[in-house]
Amino acid sequence: MSSKATISGILICALALFAVLEYGHAATGTTSPSVKVGIVSVRGIFKKSQKHGQYSAQMAARLNQARAQLEQLAKEADAEEAGLKVLKKGTADYMQQLDTVLAKRAELQHRQEFLKQQQTLESKQWTEAIYEEVLAIVKVIAKEKGLDLVLERTEPEFPISSEELMLTLSTHQVLYDAGCIDLTDEVAARVDASENLKP
Repeated sequence: MSSKATISGILICALALFAVLEYGHAATGTTSPSVKVGIVSVRGIFKKSQKHGQYSAQMAARLNQARAQLEQLAKEADAEEAGLKVLKKGTADYMQQLDTVLAKRAELQHRQEFLKQQQTLESKQWTEAIYEEVLAIVKVIAKEKGLDLVLERTEPEFPISSEELMLTLSTHQVLYDAGCIDLTDEVAARVDASENLKP
């Protein structure tokens, strides 16, 4: 047998052995995944967090107080407008009362718009702060548990509006998660224990 035939035979055997080893490695990889995956429901954290509950209660109390003040201001504006109706148009008293009515209405509109923007801004700032804390805590827990990947997993709540449905379809990425480690409760507990968040 020539040396070329011997070398060819060795190469063929080596390639066959390599193919068998690769197939075996691939087969074991499919039955026991090497990636450890965790899941977190951010909506669930907001629902379970005591700090978020405190913030929501404080915000509701402030809103109720502000609305009561707006209602009082609206009553005052109505009273001033009622006083305007008994005066003769064009007189000095009428013009002075008209100025008072317009000022009250402008103040009411100003306070309503201010309250709306204040509420939106405060809510945005709180949501950003708690979400940043969630991201930091998830990283810590993932390292502690040796996780390679953590996915957001929030179930849609039906029934929902058309707008919410379209948003859900574009953002709800994890449709099935059997075998993944759910970190939601642990993250919510650490959010509540965090010194960085004060409602």
